[in-house]
Amino acid sequence: MSFVLLIQSNLNFVSVYSPCRSPQALEVLILTWHSSAELLSMLIAPGVSVCPHCVQLSAASLLHSVPSSFPWSSVTAKLINGGVAGLVGVTCVFPIDLAKTRLQNQHGKDIYKGMIDCLMKTVKVEGFLGMYRGAAVNLTLVTPEKAIKLAANDFFRQLLMEDGKQQNLKMEMIAGCGAGMCQVVVTCPMEMLKIQLQDAGRLAVHQGSASVPSSSRSYAIGSACEASTHKRPSATLIAWELLHTQGLPGLYKGLGATLLRDIPFSIIYFPLFANLNSLGFNELTGKASFAHSFLSGCVAGSIAAVTVTPLDVLKTRIQTLKKGLGEDSYSGITDCARKLWIQEGPSAFVRGAGCRALVIAPLFGIAQGVYFIGIGERILKCFE
Repeated sequence: MSFVLLIQSNLNFVSVYSPCRSPQALEVLILTWHSSAELLSMLIAPGVSVCPHCVQLSAASLLHSVPSSFPWSSVTAKLINGGVAGLVGVTCVFPIDLAKTRLQNQHGKDIYKGMIDCLMKTVKVEGFLGMYRGAAVNLTLVTPEKAIKLAANDFFRQLLMEDGKQQNLKMEMIAGCGAGMCQVVVTCPMEMLKIQLQDAGRLAVHQGSASVPSSSRSYAIGSACEASTHKRPSATLIAWELLHTQGLPGLYKGLGATLLRDIPFSIIYFPLFANLNSLGFNELTGKASFAHSFLSGCVAGSIAAVTVTPLDVLKTRIQTLKKGLGEDSYSGITDCARKLWIQEGPSAFVRGAGCRALVIAPLFGIAQGVYFIGIGERILKCFE
């Protein structure tokens, strides 16, 4: 009995149908493909005749032609796409992210009245480049962070949705949870270092650099290198102090709060994006348009970002090592939440929500745009 293999490039699976197009049980899961020709070369055994629109082959031929090796080239392309998207996105929105961190870290006396006021005061006191404090560490680590997040979500979606269902909310949420758990390996130390650099300017305005005691300048707990207390903060210096005094756990302070923020974010973002993007599916091209993918990423990103803002505030407060005069330290997530509620009220939990939406929306819109264009696939083809 012969079957017709219908090429559906918009889906992450290939189904075998009978000539009357009634679904059969045989389904082959693959990660991705760059073109119909590449897909056919992967699945069709030698000697099978190829038609431009469909392929007549037996079920046995199909089974024997499925490659046993894992298609690492597709994973590499996803990693490149995630890295490029992260670099472009961070460069565009980093000043807003800096404003978000400083607004969330304000205790009691408000130095900044809002995002615009924060950025204007930052430029006035620290210069234009002051808005990019901490950008170097972010640009360095955002490539693996975004690549892991996006690639892990794709991997878990395809692993869990073997039945070929395009929209399975439960499985999509589990896949998002897996992606959020994987990314914190990079996210936690990256944001730990970034927050110290971003908040340094606020501390200087809050209490004056000259009035800061030498012992409070160290980012590590306990004794630190004396020379480091007179240097301008840098990611390398902070990382060295933390590793020297606390070991690797020092870089992962706030890991629980990071997981508490990133897992819900991924659970909300990825299923929401997938469903929004499917609304613009074009049967002729096999995918949604660039504009629709970009807008879907922006909308899903902003909604997820605002939803988890209270958790982001807790994470920022916990990971900030240097405190201004009269500012509290926190022993954990519960202690931080309790003190914020009692001392600053419910409004403290939504500080920086607008900034966070403005950061995440274009960041993930750009990410989905890069995936749409297929920059990673184009780069890999240059080396073939």
